[in-house]
Amino acid sequence: MRVLCAFPEAMPSSNSRPPACLAPVALILALLLRLSLSSQAGDRRPLPVDRAPGLKEKTLILLDVSTKNPVRTVNENFLSLQLDPSIIHDGWLDFLSSKRLVTLARGLSPAFLRFGGKRTDFLQFQNLRNPAKSRGGPGPDYYLKNYEDDIVRSDVALDKQKGCKIAQHPDVMLELQREKAAQMHLVLLKEQFSNTYSNLVLTEPNNYRTMRGRAVNGSQLGKDYIQLKSLLQPIRIYSRASLYGPNIGRPRKNVITLLDGFMKVAGNTVDAVTWQHCYIDGRVVKVMDFLKTRLLDTLSDQIRKIQKVVNTYTPGKKIWLEGVVTTSVGGTNNLSDSYAAGFLWLNTLGMLANRGIDVVIRHSFFDHGYNHLVDQNFNPLPDYWLSLLYKRLIGPKVLAVHVAGLQRKPQPGRVIRDKLRIYAHCTNHHNHNYVRGSITLFIINLHRSRKKIKLAGTLRDKLVHQYLLQPYGQEGLKSKSVQLNGQPLVMVDDGTLPELKPRPLRAGRTLVIPPVTMGFYVVKNVNALACRYR
Repeated sequence: MRVLCAFPEAMPSSNSRPPACLAPVALILALLLRLSLSSQAGDRRPLPVDRAPGLKEKTLILLDVSTKNPVRTVNENFLSLQLDPSIIHDGWLDFLSSKRLVTLARGLSPAFLRFGGKRTDFLQFQNLRNPAKSRGGPGPDYYLKNYEDDIVRSDVALDKQKGCKIAQHPDVMLELQREKAAQMHLVLLKEQFSNTYSNLVLTEPNNYRTMRGRAVNGSQLGKDYIQLKSLLQPIRIYSRASLYGPNIGRPRKNVITLLDGFMKVAGNTVDAVTWQHCYIDGRVVKVMDFLKTRLLDTLSDQIRKIQKVVNTYTPGKKIWLEGVVTTSVGGTNNLSDSYAAGFLWLNTLGMLANRGIDVVIRHSFFDHGYNHLVDQNFNPLPDYWLSLLYKRLIGPKVLAVHVAGLQRKPQPGRVIRDKLRIYAHCTNHHNHNYVRGSITLFIINLHRSRKKIKLAGTLRDKLVHQYLLQPYGQEGLKSKSVQLNGQPLVMVDDGTLPELKPRPLRAGRTLVIPPVTMGFYVVKNVNALACRYR
């Protein structure tokens, strides 16, 4: 290094200022000394760079996807729905004749529909046409008759698309139903808090002890399933019926013991092993809880425990999450039904498919409480729109994701949990807007800053369609309304679903993921080998 400096001809006096060049010379010498000392000490870290206050360093994340073979293939009906038996209580079946509700349900097809829940343990089957002769209450024919009468009294219209009759409720009848729903909601919540339930006439294993004052061990439950299978097989319409169970709760020690006993006896009897999951107590939940990665990861440990037991007795047996809710006790208003709860739901879908869980059944599509996809006014909630986008864009083949620059360097004794979660699937081959071979990413950004993702490898320089879902309105994360690429999502005036319009991004553009958001990104024309064939 050469340092050039012009000195004055005469030396300055002792009280005069030093030459102007001495300051930079001193600075350069100080830097050289620091570099020398750092080199001797083995410190290879770059020198710190001063940044403007409030300016955070941006990390560019490189993203690639393995396109040759899928790592998992889940069921075509992976995202499925549940209706709780509480809808039967006091004629709730009336709601199912709503054309608006049928339209919302049709948007999430194909799917399995599970009719079950906590109140299943208090259902009784009585095939009586005269409810007056029944000591336990009216039978199913009574409810069916009321249901049919309500349809007849309604304005019946012909659905031209599917050719089936769907009842359209007059405004007055709809208001009466909503009033009834509000009353029943209070009754059902009272039952949940008091843990005292009334019987329903209609004719979870490890919850019997709490709800019924008795217990059922796994071996006995397995024998009961075997007997049920033998009773169904001689009946022609049920001879090929599938059987699922044991539908356990959170896999703690006593529950794992029950599952172990069940699998030992009836592991080969059931078509899929089922369990349920609830993330958090609805009585104490806060909005920021939905952003905690530790909460999102509780499901991973449950999957591991259940897969261990199942693979011990029946390796390769299908596993279903047959009932998932974000919060317990019917959910929490303005939280379980808000945009914030969507982080748990979308991460659940991504994690389950990535770990090979065949089907997940959402509790519930429509009923009381706040964990549902459609509210009591038949309006779709944020989780419904997430589910609709998932159905439209995501196929059953799961792809491996490779990233660079995502995780920080782990420190001893500290677990680094990902706040940026990226999942990849083959694009749904039923979506005719995209050719086979396209890939869909869905990304969750829990950071308070935006993240930049550069597509690399097979994804480099490909056209991308963005479906960014954000809260709509002043409530922020607590909002019950959402916007897609800046446009609010609402049902059309004629009762149909809106068109889900993407935002095209030019080829080679870096994806910018806004803070605390989630979205879907279709990478077009990748020609992925894993996605070309069904």
